[in-house]
Amino acid sequence: MDKIASILMQEFKLKEFQIVNTLKLIDEGNTIPFIARYRKEATGELSDEILRELSRRLEALRNLEAKKEEVIRLIDEQGNLTDELRLAIENAKTVTEVDDIYRPFRPKRRTRATIAKEKGLEPLADIIFAQDSQDSVEVLAEPFIDLEKGVETVEDAVAGAMDIIAEIISDNAEFRKKIRALTLSGGIMRTKQSKDEDSVYSMYYDFSEPISKLANHRVLAINRGEKDGFLSAKLDIEENIIHDYIKGEVLSDKASSSRDTVSLAIEDSYKRLIAPSVETEIRNLLTERAEEAAIKVFSKNLNGLLLQPPIKGRIVLGLDPGYRTGCKVAVVDDTGKVLDTNVVYCTLPIHDKDKAKNILKGLIKKHNVNLVSIGNGTASKETETLVAEMIKEIDQEVYYMVVSEAGASVYSASKLATEEFPEFDVSLRSAVSIARRLQDPLAELVKIDPKAIGVGQYQHDMNQKLLGEALGGVVEDCVNSVGVDLNTASPSLLSYVAGINSTVAKNITAYREENGKFVDRNQLLKVAKLGKKAFEQCAGFLRITDGKNVFDNTSVHPESYDAAKGLLDKLGYTLDDVANGNIADLKDRLKTQDINKLADTLGVGVPTLRDIADGLLKRGRDPRDELPQPILMSDVMSIEDLKAGMVMKGTVRNVIDFGAFVDIGVHQDGLVHISHISNKYIKHPLDVLSVGDIVKVKILDVDVKKKRISLSIKEA
Repeated sequence: MDKIASILMQEFKLKEFQIVNTLKLIDEGNTIPFIARYRKEATGELSDEILRELSRRLEALRNLEAKKEEVIRLIDEQGNLTDELRLAIENAKTVTEVDDIYRPFRPKRRTRATIAKEKGLEPLADIIFAQDSQDSVEVLAEPFIDLEKGVETVEDAVAGAMDIIAEIISDNAEFRKKIRALTLSGGIMRTKQSKDEDSVYSMYYDFSEPISKLANHRVLAINRGEKDGFLSAKLDIEENIIHDYIKGEVLSDKASSSRDTVSLAIEDSYKRLIAPSVETEIRNLLTERAEEAAIKVFSKNLNGLLLQPPIKGRIVLGLDPGYRTGCKVAVVDDTGKVLDTNVVYCTLPIHDKDKAKNILKGLIKKHNVNLVSIGNGTASKETETLVAEMIKEIDQEVYYMVVSEAGASVYSASKLATEEFPEFDVSLRSAVSIARRLQDPLAELVKIDPKAIGVGQYQHDMNQKLLGEALGGVVEDCVNSVGVDLNTASPSLLSYVAGINSTVAKNITAYREENGKFVDRNQLLKVAKLGKKAFEQCAGFLRITDGKNVFDNTSVHPESYDAAKGLLDKLGYTLDDVANGNIADLKDRLKTQDINKLADTLGVGVPTLRDIADGLLKRGRDPRDELPQPILMSDVMSIEDLKAGMVMKGTVRNVIDFGAFVDIGVHQDGLVHISHISNKYIKHPLDVLSVGDIVKVKILDVDVKKKRISLSIKEA
């Protein structure tokens, strides 16, 4: 087992076979969803979440090893590589440690020390730094006066030597490592206001907190406050702590006339050279940690949002509210096909609301609409009020729901939306998206850049590459965990299926248009640029609802069709039984078997055998259907209707470090602080809550003026 595999084994506390097999699978070009779902025996049933973390860490460790090799090569080319140096570089645990070791050898711009060296003062610096001589520093410096080189006095010579000593101390890797640790454990973050005006950053206008206790969301808030020009931030530490440490390492125990000079060089080195760069490094480290935590929160929230249960079999009227430009209307059938569009004006006092209601009633009657989806942006409240009034005036059962329209405008102006709806203008496309979000959140939201969906904190301030990769992984895992209908999926949805890129996704839809519906998974091999490897990765995640092979509408992978057939034979079922849903007692029959022996006979592992059984039982079923259905409404409430003590049902819309925002149907999400989420101690709200959860909440306080609602789950 190599060094990287050994590190991963220790960090992830996994067995050797799990690490070795997983690394091999990743290096062979297998996707994370495929490994997680169809290579459970090899990985010891690792989840897609752990596999992604492992893959990210693997990349980081390989980058670290590449950095080490590069630094060893560069130092060797200078003729400065020793066995000791090589060992120190090879044992370094982080890129920062490698940079610290390389610092003395890195080609420098002209510093005060290099200028002093050009003046021939390096030997003097060595003599003073050694602290061996009993002669005074002035006596030691006398021979180095050289008018031609610009060393005119003893003071000039000593100052130059001190600059060299300061740089030697600053370049010491061990000192930097210890100073970073001391600053992290004993330093304080202080922030002050930079603008004399009120802002969302006012709590940081005179703020201080130990670095060791600084919460991740505070780090990101301070960073943004600085960027927006409202705050100045500084890391403080008692300088004497650092001085005492370096002096303890550097100053000689013997009495020496140079001791005081070295002591002054130490203080200069810390103040001028070490402290500014260590502060930058620690700020970067805090930001990296905070971003990593925020990306995890964003990822979990996105996962919850994408996996919200679809509302199937409904004809939906989508409304994208607006004031001056009116409310854009789109009616879509139960497959998402657009049946009708319109624009109504109903949100301003000058608008003819009765006319707007009549247009909407006409559309509802004409297309037998039973659900209205309202975007939650500008003019949403007025639109909801009108819809609630209209529902009371019609004699058929119609409900409505307010949905997040985050990213709808991004989608409607995109190239993708233009290709999908060339005949509609931007605003009508947005209404279609709002309608479809209710029917199938996953299928619609995959069309939008995950960063634009708006279920995170400070997403625009983060490392966009890391955020994009993490969120792309979440979408990929969600799409593959649900499965995709090969004959109805859009190219956007198909492009997130394991092994399929956007080009192949377009080729699949082109093949469909040219040759009609897919009737067999094997037809995928006829799609341009979809080779055997891509087929292996994607086939199990693509469903054909009424194909030739009953297994094609299950999560059973084609490589396991023989095993699936063998299992049915062994348990006394036929393929018709599967097609007609007559295998409800399959699990009971399986319990009568020696599962290890049966798996052996069928040539698969026990986890795969269990997955085959599960896939057959859930043929054609959407795993999201088992989740609680969204709350549908028929009447409107406003923040003014709320009173402390009321208990209501709501939907979790966003989970953050210090709590969760819950939609209780009044156009202003209420905040459940972390202290009001659970009766037991929780480290993070995500430990118990996810976006999309339906929760019971008690209203603690309502501030109508500031539009703030405080909620409690534990008191409800």
